[in-house]
Amino acid sequence: MSNQLELRHFRYFLAVAEELHFRKAAERLYISQPGLSRQIKQMEGDLGIQLFERHNRKVALTKAGVYLKNELSLHLKQLDDIVNHAKLLHDGKRGQLKLGYVGSAMQQVIPDLLLKYEKEHPDVVFNLKEIDNQKQIEGLLNFKIDIGFVRLEHLPSTIKSQPVLCDAFCLVLPENHPINNATFKNIAQLKDESFILFDPEYSASYYDKVLQIFKDHGFMPTVSHLTIHASSIYKLVENNFGISIVPKSLTSSHIKGIKFIELHKIPQRTELSMVWHKDNRNPILMSFLDLT
Repeated sequence: MSNQLELRHFRYFLAVAEELHFRKAAERLYISQPGLSRQIKQMEGDLGIQLFERHNRKVALTKAGVYLKNELSLHLKQLDDIVNHAKLLHDGKRGQLKLGYVGSAMQQVIPDLLLKYEKEHPDVVFNLKEIDNQKQIEGLLNFKIDIGFVRLEHLPSTIKSQPVLCDAFCLVLPENHPINNATFKNIAQLKDESFILFDPEYSASYYDKVLQIFKDHGFMPTVSHLTIHASSIYKLVENNFGISIVPKSLTSSHIKGIKFIELHKIPQRTELSMVWHKDNRNPILMSFLDLT
């Protein structure tokens, strides 16, 4: 490879590969379009590889371009992480850990883990984002996050997992609903109600497990709304748009306008798992995993 190629050439290439449009990529990079085109041409010439197919105004990646995009996306992200980690060390920090999580993990699991970890490691920066299950897996595969907390049963082979919570299910009813803990016998009492459930995109395996609860009681529910946020479920239930079923870890006595009934007699449970990429080289990750 020519020693004239620099890191910026790879970043230029990635911008065009992601946009598939030279003008948009140039705007994103804050350089001129002719200048960007020259840099990409130079890169192709130095590598001896055609990276893009150009047809009139349409741009497409060649097979070599697709491969280079996938590999560079991964390795430049790792390079950015290495540099950022070095900056944190310079600032007196041991490093940074990026966490993704579904909402229920923030009720108790993550706060408990962070408090425990920070007692011995007060000099670590935590970056936390609430992200749905599938996007967490994508984030782990792309090394955009270090650890995820998900409700998924099927994971890619490169993702390792460890259960951190086995959760019961609870009914969510409007506060004024005639059924309460004293009068509730089983979920078949509610077969004529409309249900508000987590969208299957949140987790297909979780959705199937909830449907199995209904099947076990001899009916399939009328699903009026689907969402990925517990707060939306609670607001809809409070306003009598339907009732719901959620993991017990999402319940709280401080939420007004609704009530919870634990379904402790059913066999179904939902697992919250901590997940990470087996090739993640963040030096903070292993010490965090040692907590659990």
